[in-house]
Amino acid sequence: MKYIIILADGAADEPIDSLGGKTPLMAAHTPHMDALCAKSRCGKLITVPSDMPPGSEIANMAVLGYDVKTVYEGRGVLEAASIGVEVKEDEMAMRCNLVCIEDGIIKNHSAGHISSEEAAILIRDLQKELGGKGVSFHPGTSYRHLLLVNGGNKHIHCTPPHDVPGTAFKEVLVKANQPEAEPTQEQLNNLIIRSQEILENHPVNKARKARGKDPANSIWMWSPGYKPKMKTFKELYGKSGAMISAVDLLYGIGSYAGLKPIHVEGATGLYDTNYEGKAKAAVDALQEVDFVYLHIEASDEAGHEGDVDLKIKTLEYLDQRVVKYIMEETGKMNEEVAIAITPDHPTPCNLRTHTHEPVPFMIYKPGNKPDKVLKYNETDTKKGYYETLKGNEFIKALFHSQSPDVDNGD
Repeated sequence: MKYIIILADGAADEPIDSLGGKTPLMAAHTPHMDALCAKSRCGKLITVPSDMPPGSEIANMAVLGYDVKTVYEGRGVLEAASIGVEVKEDEMAMRCNLVCIEDGIIKNHSAGHISSEEAAILIRDLQKELGGKGVSFHPGTSYRHLLLVNGGNKHIHCTPPHDVPGTAFKEVLVKANQPEAEPTQEQLNNLIIRSQEILENHPVNKARKARGKDPANSIWMWSPGYKPKMKTFKELYGKSGAMISAVDLLYGIGSYAGLKPIHVEGATGLYDTNYEGKAKAAVDALQEVDFVYLHIEASDEAGHEGDVDLKIKTLEYLDQRVVKYIMEETGKMNEEVAIAITPDHPTPCNLRTHTHEPVPFMIYKPGNKPDKVLKYNETDTKKGYYETLKGNEFIKALFHSQSPDVDNGD
């Protein structure tokens, strides 16, 4: 049997007054997901331990069945792996956003979803001005980039910028969690301030402002960590696999997990992503590997923007342009295919950030008797066969493993 997880990033939400108390998943027209749900077994999944931040990096590693408390070392090292940057043993890696700050307030975490081409110029010039002496900037995709700090101390508190839109940036600068980390705190906050001086009147930002777009006028570092020690997915679960996404973070997770990276032209991570191309790539990959992790980012970005209508649209696109195709095409294959759909975490539009709430999931596996859940949403799946799962219970349910718990760490 082959397996596919359709990961609808941030798709889960909370009841919204303007939708009559429904969530976007309830309000969206998703006949194909509901049809698959009626043939599936459902439940709720706790993806993030209560004492860890509900970031996509932790949540996606948990969906893949990793013990996040053992292997998680921050977002930066994962993104470094995805762009081919080696993190040395004495280096601290951090996610480095390009953000928009207006009148001292964090306006958005993405610099208005700056293009990768514009961002590469800014990161290159920041490296010229601020790099060296143990600091290096590396370009990624859109607003998502990488900072390496030689000898940096990871025991610092960093605030993800998507958690604090509308907040004065000086209130959420880096803070040391212990005295030994104070030099790193000072170094990073100094880089943020100096980046603002360099970027404010940069030609790229002048051109963006002239076009009515938000400038990328500051860097923002978060999620520090060192090189992780992870077993591959095949070592853990005996399956070869592939990763399809538009986000460096997911390819970084896939790199450490030993999943083959598949890049799809036109995959943006936004509502305008190439849904059809990603769906086709997933089905094609099943001819070569046992397992495909198909990550769709768009709903998460809509949640961060607080755009309810856009989030509904992304869910309907997922249904019509991804789920329908995968259901139809896998049904034609000679080998049976199990299909799971789950978010990694909720991204409620009212909050515009991630939460720890369990997410709704479904697992369609040929031969399994379905439960009585007919609609795929946050409420109905509570009554499903699996009730509430956590940790590696989800991936084991997908593979129907009868083995004892797997040791996920080294």
